[in-house]
Amino acid sequence: MKAIVINQYGGSDQLVEKELPTPELADDQVLVELKATSINPIDWKMRAGYLKEMLPYDFPIILGWDAAGIIKKVGTSVTSFSVGDKVLARPATTPRGTYAEYTAIEENLVSKMPDNISFDEAAAIPLTGQTAWVALVEIGKIKEGDRVLIHGGSGGVGHLAIQIAKYFGAYVAATASGKNEELAKSLGADQFINYQEEDFEQILSDFDFVLDTQGGEIQEKSYNILKKGGTLVSIVAPPDEEKAAEKGVLTGYFFLEPTGERMKALAKLIEEDHLKPIVGKTFPFTQEGLREAHDVSENESIPGKVVIHID
Repeated sequence: MKAIVINQYGGSDQLVEKELPTPELADDQVLVELKATSINPIDWKMRAGYLKEMLPYDFPIILGWDAAGIIKKVGTSVTSFSVGDKVLARPATTPRGTYAEYTAIEENLVSKMPDNISFDEAAAIPLTGQTAWVALVEIGKIKEGDRVLIHGGSGGVGHLAIQIAKYFGAYVAATASGKNEELAKSLGADQFINYQEEDFEQILSDFDFVLDTQGGEIQEKSYNILKKGGTLVSIVAPPDEEKAAEKGVLTGYFFLEPTGERMKALAKLIEEDHLKPIVGKTFPFTQEGLREAHDVSENESIPGKVVIHID
């Protein structure tokens, strides 16, 4: 099968096309013919070598951890899926990712794909959607009437987080650049803060929850807009526990462990038109396409997700 791999750590020019064997299936896996995948920060952080101690894989490494495609084969113990099913998944973190024509995924990580989205849109959901769900629902336990701030409201995680928070009945404020105000409001944001011109710390107060997608000074300031007993969850850097205790707020930080149940919950929201993934840019499944996609994801501010379309 065709795959785009890295044979050593470095820049986007390390992404090269390579022929590899189609994956062998374990009893509990399905073989998915991929129709689309998407780029996440873990992809280019892994490529650059930032995660080599945490994830010490042997080369060649196939990056990519978003899958949308069609099941071509099922393992002997698989009962929930059949050949021909359209599916989406955030596969387990392994060195055999989704920049490939085929990937093997455990049955318990897979969900059937809703009929009302394309493969490209489906590929924009699994990793970022589950990340937003864990932060808001499992850690934040948001509920109707909660005041929620989403930093980076037009980004891969942020644009889904706004919609999930609205589904649960929250009042949602979102930060983004001015050009993305219309987008954030169309997703359901009740209040928009243009971070290029406004300081959210001076505008907001008494919030129940903050989703930090930026870290650094943004995270530091976020403590000051939370009410006592509020929650700050970061997906980029562990919050300062000392400061949290001083402010009387709860914190969360996690490395996503994907589940099929969570994937199915997100698929249900999509089916019911409560959740719509945004594809900001699409690139072809070629060596050059992946290199460009990495450069855009790493260096440009794109609304939604950067997606790889696989013919």
